Amino acid sequence: MSTLSKTDIVKAIREGHLSFTPRLDQYQVQPNSIDLRLGTMFYISKNSEYNEKGRVALTVDYMDYENKKENFKLLNIKPGQYLEILPSEFVIASTYEKIAIKSDKLMAVMYARSTIIRRGLIIESGIIDVGYSGYLMIPIVNNTNGQIIRLYPGERICQLVIHTLSSPVPPEETRKHGVADAKYTASTPYSLEARSDNVDEIRLIREGKLEELKEKYGNLET
Repeated sequence: MSTLSKTDIVKAIREGHLSFTPRLDQYQVQPNSIDLRLGTMFYISKNSEYNEKGRVALTVDYMDYENKKENFKLLNIKPGQYLEILPSEFVIASTYEKIAIKSDKLMAVMYARSTIIRRGLIIESGIIDVGYSGYLMIPIVNNTNGQIIRLYPGERICQLVIHTLSSPVPPEETRKHGVADAKYTASTPYSLEARSDNVDEIRLIREGKLEELKEKYGNLET
């Protein structure tokens, strides 16, 4: 595996192996990475809900696929407005650009920009699989004890490092994650929240049948 330099990144874009919508500007391409801008869509985590009992603290259980709840409130702000993130608050944001990896030998890893880390914000890294097309989810945590940190749509928030794979991945394999279809391909800013894993896998985990899970799905196909 090797990392694309600025020259290779520009070449990959010109040859159609990588695309960004809207297109990248001159601020965004770095010596060996690409800065992505913050979008306008934010998922604000909820800590309570109202039901027949009254206001109840929200208990999040992503394994309870039979009783799905809305764990986030979707907020769409306008360019020029800002979002203030409270201390210890967790939000999910969308990238401003949509990315498409059209080469069968390219993938990417998303990292926080050091400028953002110095503000006291944490952005977890993540893998963008070969063949992915869609917007990216940016998990953001205010890691300070008492500071409210303001973010503006359009800020350069994270960076992508583009890697080449040791061998090509056929299109049909890019659409599969394990035995299930890829969950987040073609994500839009309105569909970045967490989605359930395979129902059978969740059932076996909830029932404590880990040995059965390994027995049932233990044979790897090459």
